[in-house]
Amino acid sequence: MTSAKVISGAEHFFFPGNSIGILICHGFNGTPQSVRFLGESFAAKGFTVFAPRLSGHGTDEFEMEACHYQEWIQEVETAFAELKKRCTNVFAIGQSMGGALVIDLATKVACDGILTINAALQVPEYEKYRNKSVPRFILEGKPDIKADNVKEIAYDRVPIIAVNQLLTIMEHTDTQLQKITCPFMLFHSPEDHVVPDSCSHHIYETVLSDDKELISLDNSYHVASLDHDKDYIIATSYRFIQKHTNQAKSVPLTSLTK
Repeated sequence: MTSAKVISGAEHFFFPGNSIGILICHGFNGTPQSVRFLGESFAAKGFTVFAPRLSGHGTDEFEMEACHYQEWIQEVETAFAELKKRCTNVFAIGQSMGGALVIDLATKVACDGILTINAALQVPEYEKYRNKSVPRFILEGKPDIKADNVKEIAYDRVPIIAVNQLLTIMEHTDTQLQKITCPFMLFHSPEDHVVPDSCSHHIYETVLSDDKELISLDNSYHVASLDHDKDYIIATSYRFIQKHTNQAKSVPLTSLTK
């Protein structure tokens, strides 16, 4: 099967920087475009930043239909390994489904810390499609962003098969929470119309990390990385990362090969 062309702007990105690596994972039906502001802001602070594009995302819904959630898990693990080759410390940030993926990652590798933005353990609108095969595609509404005139690259419809892959990874991640012991910062939007705010509270209460913080994003909806609180996310994350790293000497690094 021929791979579909990547939508312009949806490509993965890598910014070389110092020996502190930041892995950023986008959410279901999102792309690296949705977290690019975060990536550019962290890069401006000197960090090495990598945001992979998950399979089936940023191309077309037919390619997404052929994907399995284990591919997404593996792609996040591979991205972490790439950063670990170049960096002394690696932190993982995930938005929505990306939050579930970085939680899963942290059960398998030694993350210096993880940060989630409206991490998804439930998507109530999708529950009625659990274990269903019809309709083949489900129409998606407007991205859940409070700020005006903000565009997120996303499909207008998603395959029901892919929705069930999302439901599976969320259910799996929920069973892994008590394995999490690394430093953890959780950003959550009290007014989130996609993922219940209770998900972040449940994660916070269940993980075994000694160092954990729950940070409210009071002026953002679900896609907070593109919303009013995006600068606050950067400033607060920067404090967290500084706290959990020895301030490594900046070392120029070569770019990843596409």
